[in-house]
Amino acid sequence: MSGRDAPRVFVTYSHDSPEHVEKVRLFAHFLRTAIGLDVRLDQWDDDRRRDWSLWAIDHLTEADYVLVIASPEYKRRADGLAPPDKGRGAQFEAAMIRNNLTRNLAEETERFLPVVFPGRSLDDIPSFLNPYSTTRFRVNEFTREGVAGLLAAITGRPQFPMPERGRWQNEDRPSEVLLANGLPWVSGGAHVRVGAASINGVRYEDSIVFRPKKPGTDPLGFVEIELGVAYRRLTAVAGVLDDAAEPFQVGHFRICLDSVPRPEITVALGKPAQIDLDVTGALKLRLEMYRPSPFGERGPTATRLPELAWGDPTLR
Repeated sequence: MSGRDAPRVFVTYSHDSPEHVEKVRLFAHFLRTAIGLDVRLDQWDDDRRRDWSLWAIDHLTEADYVLVIASPEYKRRADGLAPPDKGRGAQFEAAMIRNNLTRNLAEETERFLPVVFPGRSLDDIPSFLNPYSTTRFRVNEFTREGVAGLLAAITGRPQFPMPERGRWQNEDRPSEVLLANGLPWVSGGAHVRVGAASINGVRYEDSIVFRPKKPGTDPLGFVEIELGVAYRRLTAVAGVLDDAAEPFQVGHFRICLDSVPRPEITVALGKPAQIDLDVTGALKLRLEMYRPSPFGERGPTATRLPELAWGDPTLR
Protein backbone atom coordinates (compact mmCIF):
# COMPACT_ATOMS: atom_id res chain seq x y z
CA MET A 1 0.00 0.00 0.00
CA SER A 2 1.45 3.36 -1.03
CA GLY A 3 1.09 6.42 1.15
CA ARG A 4 -1.60 7.75 -1.20
CA ASP A 5 -3.72 4.58 -1.35
CA ALA A 6 -6.75 4.23 0.90
CA PRO A 7 -6.17 1.39 3.39
CA ARG A 8 -8.01 -1.80 2.51
CA VAL A 9 -10.27 -2.85 5.38
CA PHE A 10 -12.13 -6.14 5.77
CA VAL A 11 -15.11 -6.45 8.12
CA THR A 12 -15.66 -9.80 9.84
CA TYR A 13 -18.79 -10.37 11.92
CA SER A 14 -21.54 -12.87 12.58
CA HIS A 15 -25.22 -12.81 11.64
CA ASP A 16 -26.59 -12.55 15.18
CA SER A 17 -29.85 -10.94 14.03
CA PRO A 18 -31.20 -8.99 11.04
CA GLU A 19 -30.79 -5.79 13.07
CA HIS A 20 -27.12 -6.54 13.77
CA VAL A 21 -26.46 -7.38 10.11
CA GLU A 22 -28.03 -4.07 9.07
CA LYS A 23 -25.99 -2.12 11.60
CA VAL A 24 -22.78 -3.70 10.30
CA ARG A 25 -23.76 -2.76 6.74
CA LEU A 26 -24.46 0.85 7.73
CA PHE A 27 -21.13 1.02 9.55
CA ALA A 28 -19.21 -0.35 6.56
CA HIS A 29 -21.11 2.02 4.25
CA PHE A 30 -20.15 5.00 6.43
CA LEU A 31 -16.47 4.04 6.51
CA ARG A 32 -16.38 3.61 2.74
CA THR A 33 -18.41 6.66 1.65
CA ALA A 34 -17.76 9.25 4.38
CA ILE A 35 -14.23 8.31 5.45
CA GLY A 36 -12.91 6.93 2.16
CA LEU A 37 -11.54 3.61 3.40
CA ASP A 38 -11.50 0.73 0.91
CA VAL A 39 -13.95 -1.37 2.92
CA ARG A 40 -14.90 -4.93 1.92
CA LEU A 41 -18.07 -6.64 3.20
CA ASP A 42 -19.78 -9.92 2.36
CA GLN A 43 -23.16 -8.21 1.86
CA TRP A 44 -21.76 -6.38 -1.18
CA ASP A 45 -20.43 -9.54 -2.87
CA ASP A 46 -23.58 -11.67 -3.19
CA ASP A 47 -23.93 -10.96 -6.92
CA ARG A 48 -22.81 -14.47 -7.95
CA ARG A 49 -22.20 -17.98 -6.63
CA ARG A 50 -18.96 -17.97 -4.70
CA ASP A 51 -16.63 -20.19 -2.72
CA TRP A 52 -16.91 -18.17 0.47
CA SER A 53 -13.96 -19.85 2.15
CA LEU A 54 -11.66 -18.72 -0.69
CA TRP A 55 -13.32 -15.30 -0.57
CA ALA A 56 -12.54 -15.03 3.16
CA ILE A 57 -8.95 -16.22 2.68
CA ASP A 58 -8.36 -13.55 0.05
CA HIS A 59 -9.77 -10.70 2.12
CA LEU A 60 -8.16 -11.74 5.39
CA THR A 61 -4.81 -12.06 3.62
CA GLU A 62 -4.92 -8.90 1.51
CA ALA A 63 -6.57 -6.50 3.96
CA ASP A 64 -4.37 -3.89 5.60
CA TYR A 65 -6.71 -3.99 8.60
CA VAL A 66 -9.48 -6.33 9.72
CA LEU A 67 -12.35 -4.97 11.81
CA VAL A 68 -13.73 -7.63 14.14
CA ILE A 69 -17.27 -6.60 15.09
CA ALA A 70 -17.92 -7.78 18.63
CA SER A 71 -21.18 -9.61 19.37
CA PRO A 72 -22.26 -12.54 21.55
CA GLU A 73 -22.56 -14.97 18.64
CA TYR A 74 -19.25 -13.94 17.07
CA LYS A 75 -17.51 -14.56 20.39
CA ARG A 76 -19.15 -18.00 20.78
CA ARG A 77 -18.19 -19.02 17.27
CA ALA A 78 -14.70 -17.54 17.44
CA ASP A 79 -13.97 -19.13 20.81
CA GLY A 80 -15.09 -22.58 19.60
CA LEU A 81 -18.21 -22.73 21.77
CA ALA A 82 -20.81 -22.90 18.98
CA PRO A 83 -22.00 -26.08 17.20
CA PRO A 84 -19.98 -26.78 14.03
CA ASP A 85 -22.99 -26.11 11.81
CA LYS A 86 -23.73 -22.67 13.30
CA GLY A 87 -22.05 -19.65 11.75
CA ARG A 88 -19.53 -21.59 9.70
CA GLY A 89 -18.27 -18.38 8.03
CA ALA A 90 -17.50 -16.65 11.31
CA GLN A 91 -15.88 -19.81 12.68
CA PHE A 92 -13.67 -20.12 9.60
CA GLU A 93 -12.63 -16.45 9.62
CA ALA A 94 -11.91 -16.55 13.36
CA ALA A 95 -9.73 -19.63 12.88
CA MET A 96 -7.69 -17.77 10.29
CA ILE A 97 -7.33 -14.79 12.63
CA ARG A 98 -6.12 -17.07 15.45
CA ASN A 99 -3.61 -18.61 13.07
CA ASN A 100 -2.29 -15.20 12.03
CA LEU A 101 -1.95 -14.06 15.63
CA THR A 102 -0.05 -17.23 16.50
CA ARG A 103 2.28 -16.72 13.53
CA ASN A 104 3.20 -13.10 14.40
CA LEU A 105 1.49 -11.79 17.53
CA ALA A 106 2.98 -8.27 17.59
CA GLU A 107 2.34 -7.49 13.92
CA GLU A 108 -1.11 -9.03 13.70
CA THR A 109 -2.27 -7.44 16.96
CA GLU A 110 -1.94 -4.09 15.17
CA ARG A 111 -3.86 -5.39 12.12
CA PHE A 112 -6.89 -6.99 13.80
CA LEU A 113 -9.02 -4.27 15.39
CA PRO A 114 -11.96 -5.23 17.65
CA VAL A 115 -14.93 -2.84 17.31
CA VAL A 116 -17.64 -2.52 19.97
CA PHE A 117 -21.01 -1.04 18.96
CA PRO A 118 -23.45 0.62 21.39
CA GLY A 119 -25.20 -1.98 23.52
CA ARG A 120 -22.24 -4.37 23.29
CA SER A 121 -19.48 -4.91 25.83
CA LEU A 122 -15.87 -6.00 26.01
CA ASP A 123 -17.15 -9.46 26.93
CA ASP A 124 -18.45 -9.77 23.36
CA ILE A 125 -14.90 -9.60 21.94
CA PRO A 126 -13.32 -13.01 21.21
CA SER A 127 -10.98 -14.11 23.97
CA PHE A 128 -7.94 -14.50 21.69
CA LEU A 129 -8.08 -10.76 20.93
CA ASN A 130 -7.35 -10.08 24.63
CA PRO A 131 -10.12 -7.49 25.10
CA TYR A 132 -8.98 -6.36 28.54
CA SER A 133 -5.24 -6.03 27.87
CA THR A 134 -5.17 -4.64 24.34
CA THR A 135 -6.77 -1.67 22.63
CA ARG A 136 -10.41 -1.97 21.59
CA PHE A 137 -12.48 0.60 19.75
CA ARG A 138 -15.89 1.68 20.98
CA VAL A 139 -17.91 3.24 18.18
CA ASN A 140 -20.90 4.97 19.77
CA GLU A 141 -21.99 6.78 16.61
CA PHE A 142 -21.22 6.64 12.91
CA THR A 143 -19.52 10.03 12.68
CA ARG A 144 -15.94 11.18 12.21
CA GLU A 145 -15.74 11.89 15.93
CA GLY A 146 -17.22 8.48 16.70
CA VAL A 147 -14.52 6.62 14.76
CA ALA A 148 -11.61 8.96 15.61
CA GLY A 149 -9.81 6.37 17.72
CA LEU A 150 -10.26 3.68 15.09
CA LEU A 151 -8.93 5.98 12.36
CA ALA A 152 -5.91 6.84 14.49
CA ALA A 153 -4.98 3.14 14.57
CA ILE A 154 -5.55 2.74 10.82
CA THR A 155 -3.74 5.90 9.69
CA GLY A 156 -0.97 5.78 12.27
CA ARG A 157 -1.73 9.40 13.20
CA PRO A 158 -2.70 9.78 16.87
CA GLN A 159 -5.60 12.02 17.83
CA PHE A 160 -3.30 13.91 20.19
CA PRO A 161 0.29 13.82 18.87
CA MET A 162 3.04 13.92 21.45
CA PRO A 163 4.31 17.51 21.80
CA GLU A 164 7.96 18.36 21.40
CA ARG A 165 9.86 18.07 24.66
CA GLY A 166 10.76 21.36 26.26
CA ARG A 167 13.98 22.18 28.01
CA TRP A 168 14.49 20.10 31.15
CA GLN A 169 14.63 22.19 34.28
CA ASN A 170 17.93 20.61 35.37
CA GLU A 171 19.54 21.04 31.97
CA ASP A 172 22.52 23.39 31.95
CA ARG A 173 21.35 26.81 30.83
CA PRO A 174 21.98 30.43 31.76
CA SER A 175 20.38 31.40 35.06
CA GLU A 176 18.77 34.38 33.30
CA VAL A 177 17.58 34.81 29.73
CA LEU A 178 16.68 38.20 28.25
CA LEU A 179 13.55 38.26 26.10
CA ALA A 180 14.95 41.14 24.06
CA ASN A 181 17.85 39.20 22.58
CA GLY A 182 18.18 35.87 24.40
CA LEU A 183 15.29 33.98 22.79
CA PRO A 184 13.91 34.09 19.22
CA TRP A 185 10.49 35.65 18.80
CA VAL A 186 7.76 33.54 17.24
CA SER A 187 6.10 36.76 16.09
CA GLY A 188 6.04 40.46 16.92
CA GLY A 189 4.28 43.69 16.05
CA ALA A 190 5.53 45.73 13.11
CA HIS A 191 6.69 48.65 15.25
CA VAL A 192 8.16 46.69 18.14
CA ARG A 193 11.95 46.68 18.39
CA VAL A 194 14.78 45.81 20.73
CA GLY A 195 16.68 48.65 22.31
CA ALA A 196 17.55 50.62 25.40
CA ALA A 197 14.75 52.32 27.34
CA SER A 198 14.80 54.85 30.16
CA ILE A 199 11.88 54.36 32.53
CA ASN A 200 11.49 56.50 35.65
CA GLY A 201 15.14 57.53 35.58
CA VAL A 202 16.53 53.99 35.14
CA ARG A 203 18.13 52.86 31.87
CA TYR A 204 17.28 49.32 30.75
CA GLU A 205 19.65 48.25 27.98
CA ASP A 206 17.78 45.17 26.75
CA SER A 207 14.20 46.33 26.45
CA ILE A 208 11.27 45.71 24.13
CA VAL A 209 10.18 49.12 22.87
CA PHE A 210 6.96 50.18 21.13
CA ARG A 211 7.29 53.61 19.55
CA PRO A 212 5.56 53.94 16.15
CA LYS A 213 6.66 56.92 14.05
CA LYS A 214 3.57 57.35 11.87
CA PRO A 215 -0.01 58.08 12.99
CA GLY A 216 -2.71 55.57 12.06
CA THR A 217 -0.60 52.46 12.72
CA ASP A 218 -1.70 49.41 14.67
CA PRO A 219 -2.00 50.60 18.27
CA LEU A 220 -1.06 47.21 19.70
CA GLY A 221 2.56 46.23 20.15
CA PHE A 222 3.33 42.63 21.03
CA VAL A 223 5.86 39.82 20.97
CA GLU A 224 5.30 36.06 21.28
CA ILE A 225 7.99 33.72 22.58
CA GLU A 226 8.10 29.94 23.02
CA LEU A 227 8.93 29.02 26.60
CA GLY A 228 8.69 25.23 26.34
CA VAL A 229 7.96 24.93 30.09
CA ALA A 230 11.66 25.70 30.68
CA TYR A 231 11.27 28.75 32.95
CA ARG A 232 9.77 29.61 36.29
CA ARG A 233 9.64 33.42 36.61
CA LEU A 234 9.33 36.50 34.42
CA THR A 235 10.55 39.84 35.71
CA ALA A 236 10.35 43.20 33.96
CA VAL A 237 9.49 46.86 34.34
CA ALA A 238 6.55 48.17 32.31
CA GLY A 239 6.37 51.87 31.72
CA VAL A 240 6.10 55.03 29.61
CA LEU A 241 9.43 56.17 28.17
CA ASP A 242 11.04 59.04 30.04
CA ASP A 243 11.57 61.00 26.82
CA ALA A 244 7.97 60.56 25.65
CA ALA A 245 6.80 63.43 23.46
CA GLU A 246 3.43 63.28 25.24
CA PRO A 247 4.24 62.96 28.94
CA PHE A 248 0.60 62.61 30.03
CA GLN A 249 -0.13 59.42 28.12
CA VAL A 250 -1.30 56.24 29.82
CA GLY A 251 0.04 52.83 28.80
CA HIS A 252 -1.68 49.49 29.11
CA PHE A 253 0.35 46.28 29.44
CA ARG A 254 -0.82 42.69 29.46
CA ILE A 255 0.78 39.24 29.70
CA CYS A 256 -0.75 36.10 28.15
CA LEU A 257 0.44 32.63 29.12
CA ASP A 258 -0.67 29.90 26.70
CA SER A 259 -3.32 32.27 25.29
CA VAL A 260 -4.77 32.96 28.76
CA PRO A 261 -4.60 36.71 29.50
CA ARG A 262 -3.58 38.06 32.86
CA PRO A 263 -5.10 41.29 34.21
CA GLU A 264 -4.01 44.45 32.43
CA ILE A 265 -1.55 46.79 34.10
CA THR A 266 -1.90 50.56 33.68
CA VAL A 267 1.16 52.84 33.89
CA ALA A 268 1.97 56.52 33.45
CA LEU A 269 5.09 58.60 33.16
CA GLY A 270 7.02 58.28 36.40
CA LYS A 271 4.70 55.50 37.58
CA PRO A 272 6.01 52.24 36.09
CA ALA A 273 4.97 48.76 37.17
CA GLN A 274 7.28 46.10 38.52
CA ILE A 275 6.49 42.69 37.01
CA ASP A 276 7.30 39.44 38.81
CA LEU A 277 5.19 36.59 37.43
CA ASP A 278 5.26 32.82 37.91
CA VAL A 279 5.46 31.19 34.43
CA THR A 280 6.08 27.61 35.57
CA GLY A 281 4.71 25.10 33.06
CA ALA A 282 3.92 27.69 30.37
CA LEU A 283 4.57 26.85 26.72
CA LYS A 284 4.09 30.28 25.16
CA LEU A 285 4.42 33.84 26.40
CA ARG A 286 2.85 36.91 24.80
CA LEU A 287 3.65 40.47 25.94
CA GLU A 288 1.27 43.24 24.83
CA MET A 289 1.32 47.02 25.20
CA TYR A 290 -0.90 49.76 23.80
CA ARG A 291 -2.15 53.29 24.37
CA PRO A 292 -5.92 53.90 24.41
CA SER A 293 -7.25 55.90 21.49
CA PRO A 294 -10.11 58.43 21.43
CA PHE A 295 -11.63 56.23 18.71
CA GLY A 296 -11.89 53.27 21.06
CA GLU A 297 -9.64 51.40 23.39
CA ARG A 298 -7.58 49.93 20.56
CA GLY A 299 -8.71 52.03 17.61
CA PRO A 300 -6.37 53.80 15.16
CA THR A 301 -3.63 55.69 16.96
CA ALA A 302 -4.33 58.97 15.10
CA THR A 303 -1.83 61.44 16.62
CA ARG A 304 -1.70 59.67 19.98
CA LEU A 305 1.39 57.59 19.33
CA PRO A 306 2.36 55.13 22.10
CA GLU A 307 5.79 55.47 23.68
CA LEU A 308 6.02 52.38 25.84
CA ALA A 309 8.50 49.69 26.78
CA TRP A 310 9.03 46.47 28.68
CA GLY A 311 12.26 47.21 30.54
CA ASP A 312 14.74 44.31 30.56
CA PRO A 313 12.13 41.49 30.54
CA THR A 314 13.97 38.46 31.91
CA LEU A 315 13.18 34.77 32.30
CA ARG A 316 14.63 32.66 35.10
